[in-house]
Amino acid sequence: MNEESQYIKGRGAQKNMHNRFFAESYEMLDDFLNYCAVEGDSADDNKTSFLEVFPKTIVNKVESPDVGMGFSMNSYQGCEHGCIYCYARNSHEYWGYSAGLDFERKILVKKNAPQLLEEKLKSKNWKAHTIVMSGNTDCYQPAERKFEITRKCLEIFLKYRHPVAIITKNSMITRDLDILSELAKDNLIGVNISITSLSEKTRMLLEPRTATIKKRLETVKLLSENGIPVNVMLAPIIPGINSHEILPMAKAASDAGALSMAYNVVRLNGAIGEIFTDWIRKAMPDRADKVLHQIAECHGGTLNDSRWGDRMRGEGELAQMIRSQVTLARKKYFAEKQFPPLNKSLYEQYKGGQLQLFV
Repeated sequence: MNEESQYIKGRGAQKNMHNRFFAESYEMLDDFLNYCAVEGDSADDNKTSFLEVFPKTIVNKVESPDVGMGFSMNSYQGCEHGCIYCYARNSHEYWGYSAGLDFERKILVKKNAPQLLEEKLKSKNWKAHTIVMSGNTDCYQPAERKFEITRKCLEIFLKYRHPVAIITKNSMITRDLDILSELAKDNLIGVNISITSLSEKTRMLLEPRTATIKKRLETVKLLSENGIPVNVMLAPIIPGINSHEILPMAKAASDAGALSMAYNVVRLNGAIGEIFTDWIRKAMPDRADKVLHQIAECHGGTLNDSRWGDRMRGEGELAQMIRSQVTLARKKYFAEKQFPPLNKSLYEQYKGGQLQLFV
């Protein structure tokens, strides 16, 4: 078995893809791989590297009408979690890297994010809108343990009493329980925890460097007990992999204290179709064709779907079955619960950096 066909443990993508913005590409030839084998060397050390970048802005207006957020910010580009289905993989090509292994191993770090955020919140023209941390890549991915950019940004949100939402699948969020609890006192924080399966075996294949399902449910419970509202995202639902788990996942999330749930059907846009196809033929060869065909069935016969509205929910009988299960799950486990709207009324009083006592 050559190195190209081996399963790379601890990673989602199993290879690098050609960057569509580049005219040229490179590949490892057999003679080089054979040389490495003879010398006892690895053609690829599979290590993560952190590269500092210097953006001029950090808050982005979200133009997509079906994403469910108005503004987002991302302290990191690329994500070591390695979720094989991640729609953000394609964004790494804009930085000159591959949507495959590069996305998981070349993490771009925006150390100036807190400064840029404060400049935005101090702007005279800025009005309070919920800003979502992790609209693209997870703000609590492993890099956060080292750089603590997310924590510093939360301190800025608290300073200005500005509403903020978080999307994560990492239990590291509990490290910042002190700041989150202070934000929650004024209803300034909402947390979205992603849960994709109750099976650790499935989780390790789909999301190799994320928190365990047990830790995620414990995180939902801990946040909820501290008055921090939690929405659980059953996302993405992948036919033939986790589509049979919708009701059990919803029950587990509700029992842990989640106030609401959301979902979407997987779509493999851009380079992700080829990355996912390569991965599933290595990780789940016995069901690869079935899963790929069912995903395509949900999107008009293709793995990708760029139609507003349809792309997130899918179409056809399989997509309708998923919608029906979600509807039933909400009725059974979330009928008496409601995720509260965040408070936008305090920000103007704190815009100068502290409560304006004298006007």
